Parts: sequence; structure tokens; C-alpha cells
Amino acid sequence: MTLQSEELYERRERVFLVLAGFFLCAMTLLNVIGITRFVELGPLTVAVGVLPYPLTFLCTDLVCELYGKRRAQFMVTVGLFLNFFILGCMWLANSLPAPAMDTQAPWQTIQLAQDITLPNGTSVSNSVELFGLIYACTSGAVFASMLAYIAAQYCDVHLFHFWKALTNGKHLWLRNNFSTLVSQAVDSFMVISVTFGALFLAGEMNLKTLLTLMGFNYLFKALVALADTGPFYLAVFYLKRYLKM
Repeated sequence: MTLQSEELYERRERVFLVLAGFFLCAMTLLNVIGITRFVELGPLTVAVGVLPYPLTFLCTDLVCELYGKRRAQFMVTVGLFLNFFILGCMWLANSLPAPAMDTQAPWQTIQLAQDITLPNGTSVSNSVELFGLIYACTSGAVFASMLAYIAAQYCDVHLFHFWKALTNGKHLWLRNNFSTLVSQAVDSFMVISVTFGALFLAGEMNLKTLLTLMGFNYLFKALVALADTGPFYLAVFYLKRYLKM
């Protein structure tokens, strides 16, 4: 391997590492902050964990276009194992006994103004341990996101290459948008139905609210997916020249 080819190889690996890093970071944020808070974006109400998530599809499509299907599937598979790692760490931390103390440190507990019902159906009132509340809010969301992640990300990779083969590598906008819009619909349906399914079955949430959450979730992701078409084109154009592909 010549010096020039070594530098080019290192350059390509660095770009892949950056794309994979953003992909895994956005996915981890979804699992950690999840549904701990909902925010309003104009007429849309979405969970804070959803905000960085559309970036994962942009990264997946860039890796698909620049490095091929195998690299994209490898990145998605690493993300899947990372999901299990997060869930395992949270389960372990929740299972280990806390040190015996007469009173808990003030930063470890919060006082609730009123009783609340978590997405997994658990009722919480009065004083509650901060980690316990976060674990109850996010553990169900992590499980839901794992199911949605498996379906949506692999769907995105396969659809991207399906459209690429169908159009003989032309119409970059088509494979970018069509693969992402379909896979995000799968993701939105699965993550909301699994996360809030217990509340719906228990009668704590009606069908209209459930469908509204799904609609808002998908609409936000779809709008971001359409908006990133321009940056996707620019990234592909400049990165192909930079990486000499």
C-alpha cells in the first residue's frame, strides 16, 4: 500500500467514524432522554428524544451511498448491541442495592406536585428517587426503541439500495427520501405503540391521543427528512470528491 493510498484509506475511515459517531450518539440520546419531556414545535408536540433521531437516517443514507450496504448494516448492528448495553446498564443499576442511609441526599429525590402515571402504567406519588423515576420513564422507551430500531434502520438500508438498484444509481433524492419516509413511518408506529401501549390498554390513554402522538412523531421526522435533502446532496457531492470515490 503506497503512502497516498494509506492516507486515502485513513481519510475514508475517519469520515466513516464521524458518521457512525453521530449515528450512535443520536440513537443513544433517544434512549437516555426519551420521553422524559415533551416539547412543542409549532403545532407539533414531540418527545425530546425524537429531536436528534432523524439524524440517524441521514447518517445511514450517507454510509449507504458512500460505503455500501455492508458498512451500513454493520453500523446498524453495532447500534443494536449498544441498545442492549444501555438496557443492561440501566437494569444493573436498578437491581443493585442502594447504600443504607437515614435520609436520601436531596439531589437523589424529587418532590412531585401531584400523582403521575408513567407510560408503563406505574403510578408515582409524593417523593420519588430521581434514578427510579428516570429508569421507569426510559426503560420502557429503550425497549420500544429497540424494536422500532431493528425494523426501521434495516428497512432504511434495504430500501435505499432497492431504489438505487431500480434507478441504476440515478435520482439520489428518490432513494434518500423514499427509504427514509417509509422507515420512519415504521419507527413512529412501533415506538409509540410499544411505549404507550400499556396506558392505552389500561384505559389511561384514548385512541385519539395515541394516534395523535404517532402522527406528530412521524410528521416531525418526515419534515426533517425532506429538509435534509439539500444537505444530503451537498454532503455526497463534497465527500465523494474528498474521499475520491
